[in-house]
Amino acid sequence: MGSVTDGGAPIAHPLLVAAREILRDVVEFRRRLHRVPEIGLALPRTQALVIEALEGLGLDPLPGVSVGSVVATIEGAGPGRTILLRADMDGLPLTEETGLDFASEHDGRMHACGHDTHVAMLLGAARLLIDLRSAWSGRVLLMFQPGEEGYHGARYMLEEGLLDRSGGERPSGAFALHISTLYPTGTIDIRPGPMLAAGDTLRITVHGRGGHASAPHTAVDPIVVAAEIVLALQAMVTRRVDVFDPAVVTIARFTAGTTSNIIPETAFLEGTMRTVSDARRVAVRADVRQVCEGIAAAHGASVDVEIEPGYPVTLNDDTFTDLVLSVASEVVGPDDVCELPAPIMGAEDFSYVLQQVPGAIGFVGARLPDLDPATAPMNHSNRVIFDESAMAAGIATYVGVALRHLGDR
Repeated sequence: MGSVTDGGAPIAHPLLVAAREILRDVVEFRRRLHRVPEIGLALPRTQALVIEALEGLGLDPLPGVSVGSVVATIEGAGPGRTILLRADMDGLPLTEETGLDFASEHDGRMHACGHDTHVAMLLGAARLLIDLRSAWSGRVLLMFQPGEEGYHGARYMLEEGLLDRSGGERPSGAFALHISTLYPTGTIDIRPGPMLAAGDTLRITVHGRGGHASAPHTAVDPIVVAAEIVLALQAMVTRRVDVFDPAVVTIARFTAGTTSNIIPETAFLEGTMRTVSDARRVAVRADVRQVCEGIAAAHGASVDVEIEPGYPVTLNDDTFTDLVLSVASEVVGPDDVCELPAPIMGAEDFSYVLQQVPGAIGFVGARLPDLDPATAPMNHSNRVIFDESAMAAGIATYVGVALRHLGDR
């Protein structure tokens, strides 16, 4: 069903109309979650609220065993294939400074990445899919996931047998949406192929020889060595990495010393490495080690390099992404759909699901109209505010993608 016009004025798609009709309830639930964020893999209050909401829809939710996840299945009018729809549920360790009247009630915890909106949107989509159940066949597997913010929650759910939880055939498609203030409200933003980067954590400990700050020639200063490593890693990226297969290496923490007149024994660096192909990921790991070890040796120091593997590259299936682009163009309108020109260098553990099921993840734009795109607080800011009206576009897109996938053979 495409958009039509009435005397030149566009008429909203029926799914978008239906999503807007339930938006008040969706916003109310989102705000309940926003007040009580939880972090990590154990989210008891969030899990209980989601289970209560699903039971209110007449579903039979299954809580996770090893993590605080929730899974539920919506059965269609007849047999068919299965699609997985996902929402992550965890917050971030930030103290909120938005001034909202439904701000977090807990210092040091905030839904700064919008996962509360993801949960609310997926519950809204479930409500509409249940209302339309007589019109579609198959199953919709709802995945409510903890621990996306660096805790590998999706991987734990897969290890628990997520893909066999629907009671029917395993999912033949998977779809997720992530809210973002990078994009205007109500837009759907997605691309085929690499959508988000792999993210590895880098920890470097430089071992020198301590001494008096007035006599650096009698010591091996690890701070100087570490500083040179920081700069050399940036040169490594610009001189060894193909710009068409990019990488980002950022040192975000530098710790050394205790006072002004002591050269310390060690200096510690910590940061992140982002890549959008497996080959580049392997190469960057090797290059980082070579740079660190070479510089340390040149100064008579030594170095320990620890690389903690993070999430893999998030790869959107080309065919499934085409389906999303087609559905979104109908549901929210072609002017509000953008095929992104390049990957986003953030990382996502929905990548684990996409390694096993063809599917895609996209963004729902939620930047307030009066904000300057150049200065609007972004996801992970303790001042970020999402335009809640954008959730209608997310709900309608979830439902539209599910119906199209279940109907296509």
